[in-house]
Amino acid sequence: MQDRHLFEYAVIRVVPRVEREEFLNVGVVLLCSKQKFLKMIYHVDRERLQAFAKDLDIEALEENLLSFQRIAQGGKDAGPIGELDAPSRFRWLTATRSTVVQTSKVHPGFCLDGEDSLTRLYDQLVK
Repeated sequence: MQDRHLFEYAVIRVVPRVEREEFLNVGVVLLCSKQKFLKMIYHVDRERLQAFAKDLDIEALEENLLSFQRIAQGGKDAGPIGELDAPSRFRWLTATRSTVVQTSKVHPGFCLDGEDSLTRLYDQLVK
């Protein structure tokens, strides 16, 4: 298993009404420290979200998800959090919060390639 690397991931969820605890999966964020890989992918299915929560502000949701993606990518464009190292950014992204955009608990796994694992998890958990 020396060629396999430990990774951690969380599912990104839209929780329109936090008090009801109902959600739709919209993305995945994955960290593989050994490969220096941190990436988030998501898709906003407007029709599905409107059917799920007709009062949801889709534009605001997309802005929040884009901010998540910028933080995962890192850099000055993502503000002070974007300048932290990848594991710290991942911990910030996956911190427990009671907002419309939330993440699942963090789950571990082993991978050969972070990008492939992220795509596979996205296909299984979001599509």
